[in-house]
Amino acid sequence: MKAARLVGPKHFEFVDVPQPTPKDGQCLIKLERASVCGSDIRAHYGPILSEEHYPLDPGQPCHEVAGVVVDSRTDSFREGQRVIVIPARGVGGGLQEYMVSGPERMALLPDEGSLDDWVMCQPSGTVLYSCSRMGSVLGKNVLILGQGSIGLCFTMLVSRLGARSVITADLLDYRLDKSREFGATHPINPSQENLSEAVLEITKGVGADVTIEAAGYPETFNLALSQVKQFGTVMVFGVQMDKFIPIEHNYLMDKMPTIIPTTGARSGDPITQIRDMVSLRQRGWCDPAKLITHRMGLSDVQRAYDTYEQYQDGIIKVVMDINR
Repeated sequence: MKAARLVGPKHFEFVDVPQPTPKDGQCLIKLERASVCGSDIRAHYGPILSEEHYPLDPGQPCHEVAGVVVDSRTDSFREGQRVIVIPARGVGGGLQEYMVSGPERMALLPDEGSLDDWVMCQPSGTVLYSCSRMGSVLGKNVLILGQGSIGLCFTMLVSRLGARSVITADLLDYRLDKSREFGATHPINPSQENLSEAVLEITKGVGADVTIEAAGYPETFNLALSQVKQFGTVMVFGVQMDKFIPIEHNYLMDKMPTIIPTTGARSGDPITQIRDMVSLRQRGWCDPAKLITHRMGLSDVQRAYDTYEQYQDGIIKVVMDINR
């Protein structure tokens, strides 16, 4: 089968690899759609790694995928059903034609609608898990730092969960424009406006009840601490690339916030929140498919990752058709 793999810094090649065979209790899925995640860029594609890191496994880096079950050896799924599948360790990434998986990493999708749209329930589902950990935001002031696809998902969800104000911060104006569509009440570009002054004005001098770090930089981590009100909540979603980062200790001592690090993929149950998001989208409660700004084929994988990494052409989310 055909697969793309990262064979060197910022360089993909296509290879032929054996098609996997499912074992008892597994399914063989023909992958149809794959999407690029910011973590794929920051952890694997973006940095110039040492020579021994390459090549990555076939199909990597990519973990947001959807396809069709073509061989089922479990009672949980049958042939012909459409699913989101989360790649397990050892099966490669999503930039390939087929993948095997157990039911515990698969979410059933409706028969109607485009797989392009349904695959967006994967990243938004991880954010749904994080929202379940932060508690009620009804009537609260929420600040979200970063308006990439994850930050936008937070904006979409907390606005629907009843936040009084949804303050979004990003250095890219096109992302802030998108955040308005997703429910932001106060989009702010910190390079053009003093964020601290704006937050104090919006919250009547108190600070945000909840700050969400969705960018993954030391600066935004400390910004989340600085903008939260005393005894407020700081949600940490963005993944830091450095093992250790500096923290402004005075923010911890002055604010004494509750800090909640959160990642659905490491929760011990990576799939339930994605199934829940599928159900929410199916009944029309929210639509993460509005994240999609670009559609390409797998043959365009190099362009897809370059466009994402370099913030070109107003990109938020790109979905690739594995068959093209």
